[in-house]
Amino acid sequence: MNRDPLPLPRTLFGIAAAFCAALLAYAYYTQYGLGYEPCPLCILQRIAVFATGLVFLLAAVHAPQATGRRVYGVLGFLFAGAGAVIAARHVWLQNLPPDQVPDCGPGLEYMFDVFPAWDALRMVFAGSGECADIDWALLGLSMPGWVLICVVSLSVFSIWNGFRK
Repeated sequence: MNRDPLPLPRTLFGIAAAFCAALLAYAYYTQYGLGYEPCPLCILQRIAVFATGLVFLLAAVHAPQATGRRVYGVLGFLFAGAGAVIAARHVWLQNLPPDQVPDCGPGLEYMFDVFPAWDALRMVFAGSGECADIDWALLGLSMPGWVLICVVSLSVFSIWNGFRK
């Protein structure tokens, strides 16, 4: 019998997977419903959130014991951490002075079609002008700022839920 006042780790992983799905749903709503085109860093953040959500969904379906929960916890931490690095870079680009913002570059699909994957990723992280634009804000934070808060929270949650007794 579970005497822990918190829900089972499986349930919490399922809730976290649903949260990731809600983040992605809102991102697609802003793209297709509100007409905001995502920049290359936005796309990479979506991929990180999707991967994190997939790990959480697998953990919820699998319902592993202690060792498996730890593995899922570490995987979720790594994917969410990658999303945090990408979002932090994006926030940094958005806060550059206007004269230091990089020029606009080609789209993500074009970069991966034309350049080797490593070079394309390097160019994405170098940033471009469209990544520095702030088209949407809530309570003074841009979308990458909110993504940063969410993925840092998800990474902390992942380790906590994976390693709790």
